[in-house]
Amino acid sequence: MRSRAEGVLPNAAESPTAPPPARLEALQAVTRRHFLRGSGLALGALALESFRGREVAAASGPARSADPLAPRRPPRAARAKHVIYLHLTGSPPHLDLFDYKPELVRRDGQDCPDQYLKGKRFAFTSGTPKLLGTRRSFAPHGRGGVWLSDAVPRLHEVADELCVIRSMTTDQFNHAPAELLVYTGSPRPGRPSLGAWVTYGLGTENENLPGFVVLISSGVQPNGGKSSFGSGFLPSVYQGVQCRSKGDPVLYVSDPAGMDRAMRRLSLDTIRDLNQVQADELGHPETATRIAQYELAFRMQAAVPEVMDISREPRPVLEAYGAQPGGGSFANNCLLARRLVEQGVRYVQLFDWGWDFHGTGPAEDIRDGLTAKCATMDRPVAALIKDLKARGLLDETLIVCGGEFGRTPFREGRTAGGSILGRDHFPDCFSMWLAGGGVRGGLMHGESNDLGFTVARDEVHVHDLQATVLHLLGFDHERLTYRFQGRDFRLTDVHGSVVKGILA
Repeated sequence: MRSRAEGVLPNAAESPTAPPPARLEALQAVTRRHFLRGSGLALGALALESFRGREVAAASGPARSADPLAPRRPPRAARAKHVIYLHLTGSPPHLDLFDYKPELVRRDGQDCPDQYLKGKRFAFTSGTPKLLGTRRSFAPHGRGGVWLSDAVPRLHEVADELCVIRSMTTDQFNHAPAELLVYTGSPRPGRPSLGAWVTYGLGTENENLPGFVVLISSGVQPNGGKSSFGSGFLPSVYQGVQCRSKGDPVLYVSDPAGMDRAMRRLSLDTIRDLNQVQADELGHPETATRIAQYELAFRMQAAVPEVMDISREPRPVLEAYGAQPGGGSFANNCLLARRLVEQGVRYVQLFDWGWDFHGTGPAEDIRDGLTAKCATMDRPVAALIKDLKARGLLDETLIVCGGEFGRTPFREGRTAGGSILGRDHFPDCFSMWLAGGGVRGGLMHGESNDLGFTVARDEVHVHDLQATVLHLLGFDHERLTYRFQGRDFRLTDVHGSVVKGILA
């Protein structure tokens, strides 16, 4: 994937005609440092470097830019072909869902041990908070004995498909930076998202649909904004396309009033010809991206409304998910995720708002509030797993579910004196789960300590999760790179290891 050549800038007088597009695309990665380093060399060396740059660019650049979303085979054997990522925005209270701590229950109401507070910062808690044991009941489920709480009764039915990681950790304790770290490998905007890296590496299997689709429920954008599904410095064709299950599936994709299909085709042909003239003259990769996006949008006008119309599903399927045609619920989006991967979409990202259980109101209480919120997630997610398995798609579809961090083992500071029970943000140890796509089902990987404050065994950083997702798709996370501003960037930055213990 190292497709940009490090050459020196040519002398304009040496080339009276415009350089070929492939060469110009390679030159965009050339920095001033490269120019100064090579400017003292002889003309023969300059020419040799120029030929080298052409060879590298010809080997990789045009093949990709000709059709940036063309399906590509990964360099290694892949266990998964598609990803469905379920992001529970705000981060669910994992100690009330997936990580049972009897000792924390026994010590409920006691002062938090000072050893866990020294040098720590929390979003809304200071002083010495009180430990908060779960009010949920837990039991092992499935042949693997996966411990799950009573808040997710439908997930009990698919416990043997779940790989619950109870030793996740991250570096951030505020929502937006933590979410960006999960999806882009950096807590600051500007890097490509996980879905963009996946479509950059693999393309898409359906030329009429985007390779990367985003579905948002609960009416709120993700904490990281569009950067959580953006393309960063990758060509913009790899960014997530936000679709809606209510109203027009994609904003502004419909033909304007008074323009029929034939006129739309004629206008796009003219725009394509003008863009092609610019591409031939300047060789800018974004021009090729623009051509591809216009063509994709034209094809999407026919394909997207059909795939997004869940009313075509049989009544038993709609009932299994709890989906209602015409709505914008998480249940609808889970069903749409299955329909999209069934049609060859490579990466589907779901964002569901409302999992920030601070306890500032009844809806954020880890008792009744959590029961109500889980009811909107538990049923459709269990149905998604069962549906994919019944259709033979679960083995090739990796499902990832979780938030951007965890919740504290103690009461949130602002609400500590009230009757509503909530937890603060907590980055040091939390839980996520995966299913399908080459991971071991019926597994609990890693462990937190008795009070849930630290990782006791098999730590999994978010960079390790990213490396593992790419591995299951057939990539070495250290080699899936893109040259930008003079160096090769990757999703995992300079970190990350594949979590081999969860691989099937």
